[in-house]
Amino acid sequence: MPESILAVLPELWTAFLQTALMLGIGVSAAVLLGGPLGVLLFLVADGQALQNRRLALVLGWIVNTVRSFPFIVLMVALVPVTRVLAGTSIGPLAASVPLSIAAIPYFARLVDQNLRDVPRGVIEAAQAMGASEFQIVLRVLLPEARAALVLSLTVLAISFLSYSAVAGVVGGGGIGDLAIRYGYYRFETDVMIFTVTILVVLVQLIQLTGTRAARRLDKR
Repeated sequence: MPESILAVLPELWTAFLQTALMLGIGVSAAVLLGGPLGVLLFLVADGQALQNRRLALVLGWIVNTVRSFPFIVLMVALVPVTRVLAGTSIGPLAASVPLSIAAIPYFARLVDQNLRDVPRGVIEAAQAMGASEFQIVLRVLLPEARAALVLSLTVLAISFLSYSAVAGVVGGGGIGDLAIRYGYYRFETDVMIFTVTILVVLVQLIQLTGTRAARRLDKR
């Protein structure tokens, strides 16, 4: 192994942990807040039991507006919010704020789309048996869409792994920051290739895990 890579190994472990922290917080925020938001988007849409066009329009506008921002622009725009929530505008914890805010509407839209793919007849059957909307969501919609939801979560995790690399470039730390500092500023191409290889391996592992989990959950 080249000496330049050996020299950077201690920093690499720290960078990996920083990336894991950013990704973990972002994905957790997406599941805990984006998931319920996606369910609400589905329930208030036209033709659903809680149809509310005004609320659907407002929620859809908010989700689409946040998703329309390029991530690096969103990071800069949220610097004041980041300082309030994290106490600083640099570091992995600070980078987790815009990552989370970007991840919530991203996953919400995926959840909304997944629930729309649930056969209408299954929902109507549950309604005919007197199930409440809460029961339909908990016992019909989410179980029927669980395989698709896992795949959507996999897509989210992979996308935000790349976002975390972007966050690292502007002071968030992580593998992206390491790659830029050594591979770009110091012209150590072997370090750049090494860090990119690590990112590729992480993407493959996330995709493989998500695909296998979805396959096991798929009832078809």
